[in-house]
Amino acid sequence: MMRTANVRFKVKGTDSYVEPVAIQPQVKMTALMSTYEGASQAPRLARWMAPQAGPNALATAGLATLRDRSRDMARNNGTADAALEAVVSSVIGTGIVPQFQTPDAELNKAMGQAFLEWTDEADADGRLDFYGLQAAAVRSMAEAGDIFTRLRVRRLEDGLSVPLQLQMIESEFCPEIKSEALRNGNTVRAGVEFNRLGQRVAYHLYREHPHDFRMGALTTLLETVAVPASEVVHMAAVRRPGMIRGEPWLTRAMVKLHDLDKYDDAQLTRQQVAALFAGFVTEEMPEDFVEEPGVLGQQIENGVAPLEPGTMQVLGKGRKVEFNEPPDPGNAYLEFMRLQQRIISASVGILYEQLTGDYSQVNDRTFRASVNEFRRRCAMWQHHLVVFQFCRPILRRWVDLAILAGRIRLPAGITSGAVARAKWVPQGWAYINPVQDVQARTAEVRAGFRSRREVVSEQGYDVEQIDEEIASDNERTDRLGIVLDSDSRTGGADETEEPQDPDNPDKR
Repeated sequence: MMRTANVRFKVKGTDSYVEPVAIQPQVKMTALMSTYEGASQAPRLARWMAPQAGPNALATAGLATLRDRSRDMARNNGTADAALEAVVSSVIGTGIVPQFQTPDAELNKAMGQAFLEWTDEADADGRLDFYGLQAAAVRSMAEAGDIFTRLRVRRLEDGLSVPLQLQMIESEFCPEIKSEALRNGNTVRAGVEFNRLGQRVAYHLYREHPHDFRMGALTTLLETVAVPASEVVHMAAVRRPGMIRGEPWLTRAMVKLHDLDKYDDAQLTRQQVAALFAGFVTEEMPEDFVEEPGVLGQQIENGVAPLEPGTMQVLGKGRKVEFNEPPDPGNAYLEFMRLQQRIISASVGILYEQLTGDYSQVNDRTFRASVNEFRRRCAMWQHHLVVFQFCRPILRRWVDLAILAGRIRLPAGITSGAVARAKWVPQGWAYINPVQDVQARTAEVRAGFRSRREVVSEQGYDVEQIDEEIASDNERTDRLGIVLDSDSRTGGADETEEPQDPDNPDKR
């Protein structure tokens, strides 16, 4: 029998010896997984089925159902509609406006005037101006997941200031179930055609809305047309890399909105029943009792006696009335609804106060903190979605067509690309505390931390336009001999005193 010799290794430079350690068998994958609580297969997590799928497999499979339910919520659920409206009003408001920033001030002014004139002609349906289309696009994107805008180039004889109009196309026009390989080597995925480099080259769109029946449209209802990607603007929130289509913004709040609506209806029905002050008749009569004519017993039909306000009913012998007392939900109902609405507002990405109009739980400081965070989120939506995916592609096409149509002429050294790189400015936010906010901005400008142009731009205005208006006002007041203390040329009052504490107005 062969014996294994004991082997020891001497540690270099010492008199110590160590014995080799046997290599352990490979640890099973389940043991490694158990080191993460979220990957544990414990009984409480055994039924947690997390399917493995790419960014498009699950989304496109359930997109039609999510979209239909989201639209149903928007039609019939006031909370869902309020959430969508809060998104639109916060992201768009009165519109995100371009400010042209070429080195030529006169060109910037001419471009601004030309674009403003075109905004009233932008809608192919003639119902909205360009900024109304922005709001409609964001609303449709939030409700359905994405929105398509067709760039319609018009003839010069159509009489438009710039021969371009925009046609809004709902998400249903692009079939998410359409996926195939084409003979030219391109592939269609979720209704979008890609070339071999993975670039979008076309959108396959129905000729008619698939769910909007129109006489004579049956023959073309299922036909799709490949529209070049250069003619379509597609706006959708990208939650995962490679995501082709967007998902409704109510997705994570959908089930809770549905169940909460049913719960609220049940509470309302219960209180309606309680308000009726319904009564129940209990019979306590001997076996040989004979009903007297004209008493309550003759009025009972199908076990229900009529009860009308102001009625004094004489009961027959052996009968008594017991009134029900439905439980009063009290404050528990209010707190439960408030908690659920907070979860819903967080799921959509808006403030609870915006969703409900309830400001009873906040003070100036907590409201300012929550509003600052929400404004940061809105700025992200405005830049990543509306400006980059919607406004910039449209402006590039508008500038090219404006030059071709002779609407604008570029000076030497300025390209159409430089003109199209405008700064898009959203509507400014209202002051939370006007005195404090203005004093803070004034101090920042005086200290050199920010430019006056940037402060004015944050309020949604153009500093050059404001300067022209101030100069015009000063010229008029000088001509009329009017002196205003707001005129800094006259040494007006200094308004940089220390701001008040909003929680203690008497303390500075």
